[in-house]
Amino acid sequence: MIDPHTLRRIAQNLQPQLVSWRRDFHQFPELAFQEERSAAQIVEALKRSQYDPITGIAQTGVVASIEGLQKRPRVMLRFDMDALPIKESTGAAYASQIDGVMHACGHDGHMAIGLGVARALKEIQDELPGSAVLLFQPAEEGAGGALRMISEGVLDSVSADYAVGFHLWNERPLGWLGSSRSASMAGADRIYIKLSGKGGHGAQPHLAHDPILAAAHLITALQTVVSRRVDPLEPAVLSITQIHAGDAFNVIPDQVDMHGTIRTFSRERRESILNDVEQIIKKQAESFNCQAEMVVKEISPPLVNDPHAVDCILDHFARCAPDLAVDPDFQVLGSEDMAFFMEQIPGFHFFLGSSNPEKGLDAAHHNPGFDFDESVLSEAVYLCVQAALALMEA
Repeated sequence: MIDPHTLRRIAQNLQPQLVSWRRDFHQFPELAFQEERSAAQIVEALKRSQYDPITGIAQTGVVASIEGLQKRPRVMLRFDMDALPIKESTGAAYASQIDGVMHACGHDGHMAIGLGVARALKEIQDELPGSAVLLFQPAEEGAGGALRMISEGVLDSVSADYAVGFHLWNERPLGWLGSSRSASMAGADRIYIKLSGKGGHGAQPHLAHDPILAAAHLITALQTVVSRRVDPLEPAVLSITQIHAGDAFNVIPDQVDMHGTIRTFSRERRESILNDVEQIIKKQAESFNCQAEMVVKEISPPLVNDPHAVDCILDHFARCAPDLAVDPDFQVLGSEDMAFFMEQIPGFHFFLGSSNPEKGLDAAHHNPGFDFDESVLSEAVYLCVQAALALMEA
């Protein structure tokens, strides 16, 4: 077993470089599949650390591998790269220089941590009991980066026995870690509903088939899917988040367009909810002499941890990071396309607390004021490497 004190010292010594990497990424954020500068910076840093990275996977993805004493077990560590179309309001000295785009979810930190993990693994390469693959993924924020990497054959080249992923989590303080022995994050679907009726004058509603009225009743009816058809002890969400109709104050429109999302922790529950939604949409529309269409786009399946990997790593953390406040039953209904990788590779995904309210660094993810305490960077490097070592030694 590699001395944890040595590994922690390696991670802590990297802290100034981690901050420098993170702030550089933060100042130059890039949206999904546009992470060209970020990828170039990653490739340059990996080469300086004596890696031979593979580039251009899913357009901007980067993969690099390292072998220790044996080729197996082989652990894939994944780090996402993309930013969000949000105008930053932090006022930080390292704030985004790209108008209307910012790293509001911590992916700038994830990339820096990935480079730190690469460097730390190099320093202990002669003692590594297995091998590792570092995967820098584009387009995590709903644009299908993981699925595209898989479709381009990345898992064949990675050939991993285990996968490790993580997310900095600003809803919890420094020193906290959350995970689950089952589903850690929800599967997510985007739904589009079109209600078609018969338009008319607002003063003569009896001559129209009003899709706005149908939509109002439909939204209310859809709330019964989770509240009345799902076990109250089972988490699920159905939210209608957009509704668009009409152009004039005195005209009943022909059509209403609605958008929303469904979140579930199992594919079985997903299918039952989608069936219920489709049935309710059809019946409600008919009751108002309207027609309905529904289109469903899967964003990601549930992110399901492998119980063996979770037990192995959390037991390892108890020895090498005993001060961590670990929540072993943590789940969120947010989604994460790491789930596509973990459908095919058994793995472990965890959340690491990154907020510091005393410094005002506790804004929520996807918020214009989002920022985190950078002291989490070296701790994340340490824990990612320890998670890989735990699986190599399993």
